[in-house]
Amino acid sequence: MKNINAAIVKGFLTLVVFLLIQLTFPTQANAQYAGNENDIVKNRKGQLVIKAKPGDKVTVEQLSHDFWFGAAIGNGIAGGWSEADKKIYKEKFLENFNSAVTENAVKWLSMEREKGQVNYATIDTILSFTEANNIPLRAHNLFWGIEKFVQPWVKEMDDATLRQTLQTRAETVTAKYKGRFVEYDLNNEMIHGNYYEDRLGPEITKQMAQWARNGDPDIKLFLNDYDILTGKRLDDYMAQIRFLLKQGVPLAGIGVQGHLHTDTFDRVELKRCLDSLAVFNLPIRVTEFNMPGQRSQYLSDNPPTMTPAKELQRAKEMADYYRICFAHPAVEAILMWGFWEGNNWIKASSLYKRDWSPTPALEAYQNLIFKEWWTKGAGVANKKGEYVVSAFYGKYKITINGVPKEVNFTRQ
Repeated sequence: MKNINAAIVKGFLTLVVFLLIQLTFPTQANAQYAGNENDIVKNRKGQLVIKAKPGDKVTVEQLSHDFWFGAAIGNGIAGGWSEADKKIYKEKFLENFNSAVTENAVKWLSMEREKGQVNYATIDTILSFTEANNIPLRAHNLFWGIEKFVQPWVKEMDDATLRQTLQTRAETVTAKYKGRFVEYDLNNEMIHGNYYEDRLGPEITKQMAQWARNGDPDIKLFLNDYDILTGKRLDDYMAQIRFLLKQGVPLAGIGVQGHLHTDTFDRVELKRCLDSLAVFNLPIRVTEFNMPGQRSQYLSDNPPTMTPAKELQRAKEMADYYRICFAHPAVEAILMWGFWEGNNWIKASSLYKRDWSPTPALEAYQNLIFKEWWTKGAGVANKKGEYVVSAFYGKYKITINGVPKEVNFTRQ
């Protein structure tokens, strides 16, 4: 009994010490969160000064973010889904996102599975939707050198014919859609497989870039790869970026996929990886976000097995991931790789279920983008004829004495 009592006292004292430490020193997660909030204010907000006359009534309504909160658009928008789903898909997309990326439509395998049978119709349908709604659209991707995604008819070519075919592909696509895509992923996931480099040598990506610019001299070209923000292949990616820049490849930015492999992620490691990539002074896009990600147990679930507790946890993880990325000055976009169970590689990583009912992640997402990170204001101009509000960068409707106008408020 004496030993038991001693153990109880010892356990009680340990608990008290632990609680005192927790009260005295913020946890790493809390400290990280505080840093995120400070950096969000520093990097995503500014003083919006509205010129008016002293005493004028002024209202400020944010219409959209300058930062890209986007998603991939599936081929089903052009066919394969019911008309009802297509209609709701478009409505929900416009309700939640201000930017987009083609999920499969531009991939060579998707466009030209059989030699000479090129599908432009799906791309055209997606572009019609995005252009009608002023949604910037990324083209994913011109080339993808992981061997299983290279068509058999391409592999059958000799080297000279292959080189000419790559040139034709790059020049044709970029010329046809000149000025319509805001940027392209040039040669996808090269650190995980580079069939074209293995066949044609280490200069091939530089040549791909030159061919793409033949079709569109103003084209913006990005890299894109995975296992970067977990730190697993960060060093390899940075070495590759240095190599390509030394070659003179005109990179406009760095794409990093956000496919997470577990139910949680290392907050400190994510920030460290973004800091490392920022040394190149190129904009960073989180191009393909899934939570949970490709190697999780949810990859093949149909429908996904998600308990209410898991759904709430996933919503929290997603929100934390977005906070860290939004806070970082080098990051300019986060794009989900699917937002609806009806068209999502990882169905558990959806904002909407198959029947379009919301998941907890939707509420978490909308609370961030359209509430916490959203600016509204109303008041009167001061004696200087100014109304000043701390505002997130983006597009605004400014109304002065009942007369509205739209303005773009961007980071200088």
